[in-house]
Amino acid sequence: MQILKEVTQWDTDTECNHTYLLDGDKIVAYRPHHTGDVQYIKSQPRIDRRGRKFVEVKDNAFVIADVKSKLISITGSKGNTYQIDPDAGTCTCPGFTFRNTCKHIKEYV
Repeated sequence: MQILKEVTQWDTDTECNHTYLLDGDKIVAYRPHHTGDVQYIKSQPRIDRRGRKFVEVKDNAFVIADVKSKLISITGSKGNTYQIDPDAGTCTCPGFTFRNTCKHIKEYV
């Protein structure tokens, strides 16, 4: 699990940045405008990071005791660590990013 605070500077006066609890690239929960009540999301959509800036937050802004990660951490052939989501059939490796398939998915799913 990872907590990211959006720090994107938008062209409008409306601040729409939130703090997100992520499981890989899926949003588990978010805190509106960094101070609102935590909103947990059952469907866990993917976060779109294009054109947005985030910083990792070390302090725990979320209660995550009841949220269990389904991701599998694996070490690739060159020593890099990747996350496999067996439910979605996705991997964070570059091969999956470009080809939508990889050897990690074939081995673990």
